[in-house]
Amino acid sequence: MALILNIDTATEYAGVCISDGENILAIKENRDQKNHASFVQPAIKKILSEVGIKASKLDAIAVTQGPGSYTGLRVGLSTAKGLCYALNKPLILINTLEVMAIASIQDCENQQLENTNFLFCPMVDARRMEVFTALYNNKLDNILPPCAMILDEQSFSKELINHQIIFSGSGNIKMQGLISHQNVNFSNTKHNVKHVSMLSQLRFNMNDFNDIAYSEPLYLKEFFATHK
Repeated sequence: MALILNIDTATEYAGVCISDGENILAIKENRDQKNHASFVQPAIKKILSEVGIKASKLDAIAVTQGPGSYTGLRVGLSTAKGLCYALNKPLILINTLEVMAIASIQDCENQQLENTNFLFCPMVDARRMEVFTALYNNKLDNILPPCAMILDEQSFSKELINHQIIFSGSGNIKMQGLISHQNVNFSNTKHNVKHVSMLSQLRFNMNDFNDIAYSEPLYLKEFFATHK
């Protein structure tokens, strides 16, 4: 078992938790995206206090790398890297889309649905008709690599021939206005930092850590600042 601090600030949701194997020892959450920066560090301090441990006793720091909000990704990763440097702890980067996908997979299992023929398609709204998305099977194997995609009526048409697809996340509402197919399913499943902890524990067990100095947010597309 590993004592891991998990941080998620990639989307409109933010959460931090301390996990020990499958157990969540303490958790704090925030759904006001504008306050992610002011939320994270006080929340970490509170959950450490609740658990009654010093930060030096943590085994690793995990954080959602992206895709997601540019500001949110920078807030989360800079916090995680700072802690890793200060405490000399390993860094674990978790893809946001994997977190969202595992939330949908778990939701199917909780509903006792036979999900072997399902593909899971998390979508993060990237404005206009664009989303950050990927495709996973029920084992979280990557079928379509994470990408920035402009949606149209033909999106995922090949995959829908042989698979049911569950679309989830803030971007799936765009699909609802584009496509009608018997194999299309829309989900209101919400991910949270507990799902991050599920993946971080697996990564820790495999000693799958990231380079602290060279780790960067996964934006999936370049950021362009507008100037007058």
